[in-house]
Amino acid sequence: MRTNSPIHSKRGTGSAQRWLRSLPVIQVVKGYQASWLPKDLAAGLVLTTMLVPVGIAYAEASGVPGVYGLYATIVPLLAYAVFGPSRILVLGPDSALAAPILAVVAQVAAGDPSRAIAVASMMAIVSGVVCVVMGILRLGFITELLSKPIRYGYMNGIALAVLISQLPKLFAISIEEHGPLRDIVSLAQAIAAGKVNWISFAVGAGSLALILFLKRFEKLPGILIAVVLATLCVSVFDLDDLGVKVLGKIPQGLPSFALPWASGADLTKIVLGGCAVALIAFADTSVLSRTFAARANSRVDPNQEMIGLGAANLAAGLFQGFPISSSSSRTPVAEAAGAKTQLTGVVGAVAVAALLLAAPNLLRYLPTSALAAVVIAAAIGLFEINDLKRIFRIQQWEFWLSIACLAGVAIFGAIPGICLAVMIAIIEFLWDGWRPHFAVLARVPGLRGYHDLKRYPHGKRISGLVLFRWDAPLFFANAELFQERLSEAIAESPTRVRRVVVAAEPVTSVDVTSADMLRELIHKLSARGIELHFAELKDPVRDKLRRFELTDLLGDAQFHPTIGSAVDEYLGKHAVKEHGDDASPAPSGET
Repeated sequence: MRTNSPIHSKRGTGSAQRWLRSLPVIQVVKGYQASWLPKDLAAGLVLTTMLVPVGIAYAEASGVPGVYGLYATIVPLLAYAVFGPSRILVLGPDSALAAPILAVVAQVAAGDPSRAIAVASMMAIVSGVVCVVMGILRLGFITELLSKPIRYGYMNGIALAVLISQLPKLFAISIEEHGPLRDIVSLAQAIAAGKVNWISFAVGAGSLALILFLKRFEKLPGILIAVVLATLCVSVFDLDDLGVKVLGKIPQGLPSFALPWASGADLTKIVLGGCAVALIAFADTSVLSRTFAARANSRVDPNQEMIGLGAANLAAGLFQGFPISSSSSRTPVAEAAGAKTQLTGVVGAVAVAALLLAAPNLLRYLPTSALAAVVIAAAIGLFEINDLKRIFRIQQWEFWLSIACLAGVAIFGAIPGICLAVMIAIIEFLWDGWRPHFAVLARVPGLRGYHDLKRYPHGKRISGLVLFRWDAPLFFANAELFQERLSEAIAESPTRVRRVVVAAEPVTSVDVTSADMLRELIHKLSARGIELHFAELKDPVRDKLRRFELTDLLGDAQFHPTIGSAVDEYLGKHAVKEHGDDASPAPSGET
């Protein structure tokens, strides 16, 4: 009879653990405590008071009918409850995604509501696939490639774009979408031409003022209060007869499964838009997830977070929704209401579904200007000003980098803006490696070790020796510069150079281009009677040099564990009697 070997048992256990990690809901169910149930139920009902108005508002801001904001709330919350690692994160339509979704929908849908939701759903599927694939490939670190100033600039640009996109709804004016700055010009021209519905503006502006005022009272659902009051005003005083636009009747029932397709659509724009919202959504979600995990003294796997976000977006796209993200406004509401697990989100989803089934006409008189106020209030909260002031004070070039990203979004729109932000991030990264810091080292009286001569001009150099430190990986972009700077250091030496020691501890990698440069450099220096040595080179880098066939050319004796041992070996070999610019090798040390 055949029995399972320990190896097979371990493999089976490992597979089971991987499945458990991919379905965090199993761990939640296994560890669920009965005392959490009342808190999760109550928090879910409180959360519902925000899910409805915010979902509708962000749908309108994204260029699709408001009811689809509720569809994009229900199914993603259920999907994230199964696949999401965070116990408290709330997902759904988000203001940060409104501008990039609208940018694609406005261009591709051409004002057709059914086509608009098909395009938005396709973007959600693209976003979901991107997130799931990146999570499986364990690329959760990718959002770390955008520096904080670049993220601030992009988000400030998005906030400005979202705010501007809602101003026409606030004034009840229809304009062509051409980008934030041109939209401002069009809006100003329409206002000057007297096209404003001032009653609609009064409803929206009043709602905005109330939302901003009630923000200081954390326990009051300010958005819900403002939206309910605005709806009552429209209903009681028949303001819809005076030109105030309202949500109108919404379909009764739940979203159905459907494969979205917009015939003849520009797939390139949809794919690029889906990738853009995936990056934005995961950047926001990962930061928010880590923040709330830290409060609970727990850790969230960023790769699983990406899979959970991807599953939620796939669910949204397949059930008549649009791209979604985590919410920095609804998540704190759930936490403050006592939420313990994702059951809170499930309760919220069920409550929204019950509203669609039982009382959809409650939302009939909801004014679009009040929904615009909800989005504008959220956009105002996206602006980051205070930390940018600090960055301006401590590093002005990074501040202007942030402003450049903001201007890119404001001038070109959300999708080109994020492409510009990524390009700037890559250029910033390459620039740091392309033009890195380097130093010629010397001994400094009273200090241990070897230090940069530029910082310590009174340092004492060792006769015939150049200690050269390169503070970056060696790769194709800086290989020639390395050779130039090293040659300059040799030329500037006050004594004839016999040996160069590269202090290579900061060198974390070498590529083929830089290896070929080193081979050429070795031959050039050897022809001049100069030895090239390395100190403190990391073993993985030395392994690369061996693979590039450089260690055979140099020899093991030319690699030293420390700078000190490299200096001692040089002093012993050349019998240098003292240190300093006026020092010279002893006659017996000359060759």
